[in-house]
Amino acid sequence: MTTLADISSVQTLKGFVEIENLSVSFQRKGHTVQVLDSINLQLRPGEFACLLGPSGCGKSTILNVIAGFIKPTSGCVVIDKQQVSGPGADRGFVFQQYSLLPWKTTFENVEFGLKIRGVPKSERQELVNDYLNRVGLYKHRHSYPHQLSGGMQQRASIIRALVNSPSVLLMDEPFAALDAQTRQMMRELLLSIWSHLKTTVIFVTHDIEEAVFLSDKIFVMGFNPGNIKAKIDVSLERPRHTDSFLSPEFITLSRQVFELIREETLKSMALN
Repeated sequence: MTTLADISSVQTLKGFVEIENLSVSFQRKGHTVQVLDSINLQLRPGEFACLLGPSGCGKSTILNVIAGFIKPTSGCVVIDKQQVSGPGADRGFVFQQYSLLPWKTTFENVEFGLKIRGVPKSERQELVNDYLNRVGLYKHRHSYPHQLSGGMQQRASIIRALVNSPSVLLMDEPFAALDAQTRQMMRELLLSIWSHLKTTVIFVTHDIEEAVFLSDKIFVMGFNPGNIKAKIDVSLERPRHTDSFLSPEFITLSRQVFELIREETLKSMALN
């Protein structure tokens, strides 16, 4: 029987991320548009990082390059000493919009990647049920996506990505569509799972408090073209809960990040 505990014992050996001089340009109406310019960042296995910045600064583009969906114009992404050249099972992706297959049950959606990889049925069942139990979805395992709430669907999307033991989990504003109470519950749930698995996470958000609450590192992005304006180390004690928002350290960090974001947002507004 393979369980979450078995996976966590080896997970921290994977997930070393290096982005070196990454630039991305697109052609638009005969003109070259520079989206990202000279992005450099490094994450150790098991770190939780957030990309934060104004709309249009290229946060999601970075995720898509790491995922292998977009090829860089120059520079490279290296994961565990292997250069990314396309999509791969070593990277899981959780989108903002719920992406469950509507004709499959919750169990079948979570199981899908394991089935494609040829994992034996008995092992798939044990592992998927373990994840479903952890996120409170076991009793909904036979339900279809339209029968689940938004929070339930996103829980299923997250464990569907994690059940395949990716080296890196990429998350593009996964909680943006949820109400405030559900969003905070999902943040705490994500940190609970991450504390066991220690998968390297790169999380895109517009929410300053969300970034401070979740992260080990925050990369604040500049605008036009997208660049890394600042790296902020978050040393708040873990585990973190709702009360963390009230601590002086949390408030100080949030103000620091706010001022950096405000500068870039004012620049972006001036260009429109």
